[in-house]
Amino acid sequence: MKNAYYLILTLSFLVLGCAQNNPQEQLQYLNGYWEIKQVETVGGKEREYSFSERVDYIEIKDSTGFRTKVLPRIDGSFVGTDSREAVTARIKNDSLYLEYSTNYDTWQEVVLKADAEELQVRNARGITYTYKKFEPINITD
Repeated sequence: MKNAYYLILTLSFLVLGCAQNNPQEQLQYLNGYWEIKQVETVGGKEREYSFSERVDYIEIKDSTGFRTKVLPRIDGSFVGTDSREAVTARIKNDSLYLEYSTNYDTWQEVVLKADAEELQVRNARGITYTYKKFEPINITD
């Protein structure tokens, strides 16, 4: 009986340990094109997005970079917009934070999840944004 208890305890630690995102690992997945999928407010209200006209492009090298909005075109290319924010990625208290700045404002988001398919961040107001990796429409002749 004691062995079963230790086995369950060990398995629980393994599952919980694997469920946590490592901030250093999260950092490697940030670069690329991200499409908004869902927004959840502090009160639990959710808004799903089935289509988004604009896509976020994030580029971070050596912990600094930028985020901008782009418009995907049918041929797989992108049209840039005037939106551009400087981004600094910092690991604090075992979490990855993205610190944004423009000429008009500064703010930060904590990365809740980042992998090859999904990015989830929460801002200081408690709003959670979930993005999926953008996949361009592939029209072949």
